Parts: sequence; C-alpha cells; structure tokens
Amino acid sequence: MQLHIHRNPKSHISEAYRLLRTNIEFSNVDKNLKTILITSSGQNEGKSTAISNIAASFASLENKKVLLIDCDLRNPTVHKMFGVSNINGITDVLTGQKDVEKCIENTKVSNLDILKVGKIPPNPSEMLQSKKMKSFMEAIKPHYDYIFIDTPPVGIVTDASILAQYVDGTILLVAANEADIEATKIAKERLESVNANILGAVLNKFEADEKSYGYYNYYYGSSSEKRKPKRGLFGRK
Repeated sequence: MQLHIHRNPKSHISEAYRLLRTNIEFSNVDKNLKTILITSSGQNEGKSTAISNIAASFASLENKKVLLIDCDLRNPTVHKMFGVSNINGITDVLTGQKDVEKCIENTKVSNLDILKVGKIPPNPSEMLQSKKMKSFMEAIKPHYDYIFIDTPPVGIVTDASILAQYVDGTILLVAANEADIEATKIAKERLESVNANILGAVLNKFEADEKSYGYYNYYYGSSSEKRKPKRGLFGRK
C-alpha cells in the first residue's frame, strides 16, 4: 500500500489517479457528487489504496477541502496508509465517547483530513445502519467539498450496501486476474438492489505487457448510454 500521489506525484501511477479524478469530475456535471464510497467484490483488491490516492488527488485541487473516512469497521486500513494509529475514530463518535472534532485528523497531504475507525465494534452492520450514522453523514457534509469513504467488500458483507444509500456515488473496484467474474456481477447487483448511484468501475492491478505502456484503468459512467472505456494509467495495490 502506498500513497503515490503524495510520495511520487510525477509518476505514471499518480497520473492515473489524476485521470480517474477527472473522470469523476465529469460525472459530476449537473449533479452534486460530494460523498463517494468505494467497494469491491472481494478482499485485497486494492480499494483502500485507491480511495486514499483518489482523496489525495482531489485534495490537490485549489481551495478544496477533503475528508477520507474509514468505514471498514471489520478490517480498518486507512490509518496504515497515513502512518498513524487507529486510536479514536468514527465508532467513538457514533457511540458518543468522543466529539468528531477530536477524532478527525490532519494528514501530511494538504487539505486532506482522515477519520479512522477507532475501536472495532462487535456489530459493524448495525452501527452503520443506525440513525446516528445517517445523521452523522448529513452533519459532516457542509464542512468538506468532498468526502470519500472506504468500505468492506460488498460481495462479502452488507456494510457497503448500507452506506451506498447515504452517499451520492459509488465506485466498484475490480482487481485484474483476481476478482471472480460472477462475484463481481453479484456485487454490482447488490449495489443496484439498494439503488446505489454507481459512478463506474475501476480495473485495478492490471499490468500491461512489454509492448504496452504502463498500467491501465477503465472507468465506466453509469448512465443508460453505453460508453467506451477510457484508457489510462493505473497502479498496483
């Protein structure tokens, strides 16, 4: 896992994330996409790395304030991306043990804050489905230009399906040569069953052959009109 945008902003991988940012911005035409989550069909497909770099990419835009929330209450990872501890996070806020201002943490990336998980709860799905979680999402929105959310795989647990109902858009990440095709179809169906606004799908961990240039990502709009995949660079997990 690596924060490419911050550590090596001129790399091909960083350029890939900026391309993905542009695609998301184009999806925002005539819409108000402020809260965006990422999920996958299975584990270890690279979604935490992707959402962290996407958030960092948006934070580089002029006068944009960004928050990255780790809502993988089962296997938190975002704090590792930024080299900080997992003490005090969203679970502490939802249980009333901490004020949100004391849990949100500035990062080494300008204009990017993170909200970690905190204590691992025994009932992740119930906590995310609570009225407090929904109220929290509404309360935090006015304070940031963009809010990105990392979630568990939608193909394994219901958490992402729950959160998809609270946000403006959802990205489905698919790892090349790892994700099962049927599992990916099921993941998409589960998101559609809760009327999630699927912005697109990102193909991750696809390594080109020697004749090709770098890595590739594919981003599909979710409108009824079919679009050809956009070809660009994308990094490994």
